[in-house]
This record gives sequence, structure tokens and C-alpha cells, in this order.
Amino acid sequence: MLLAHPVVLKNLIEQYETLRALHAEDGTEEARRRMDDVAYTLCVSTGTRDIDDTALVAARHQLPGARTEDDSLLAA
Repeated sequence: MLLAHPVVLKNLIEQYETLRALHAEDGTEEARRRMDDVAYTLCVSTGTRDIDDTALVAARHQLPGARTEDDSLLAA
């Protein structure tokens, strides 16, 4: 599997978290649609199917400084 560049993953994580906060505050359709797009991109970039349980964990795991020896969260 190809891995996304850490800078791309970091940017996607930041976008997703910002959009999630915006959607929680005002719940606009635009924020929700953009959040869905970023979630999809994160899933594709990490080879996962679920944003909350696996894609965010997998993306963070691939960032520099991640504890690569501990993959217990990715075993499922």
C-alpha cells in the first residue's frame, strides 16, 4: 500500500478536526459536506474504512514522532 506523505496526513487531520468543530458549532451543510470529503480522503490515504475508529488513528500513527513500535490500536 502506498503511504501518504506525513505533511499531507497532518494537514488532513487538522482540516478534519477544524471542520468537526465548525460542524458541532453551527452545523451548516457546507461544513458537513467538506468534513465528509476530508474524512473520505483520510480513509483512502490510510487504507481504512472508518474515520473515527481507524483512519484518524492510522494517520496519526504515520506521522513523525509516532510510537511505531506500538501498533495495538491498528490490530483490529
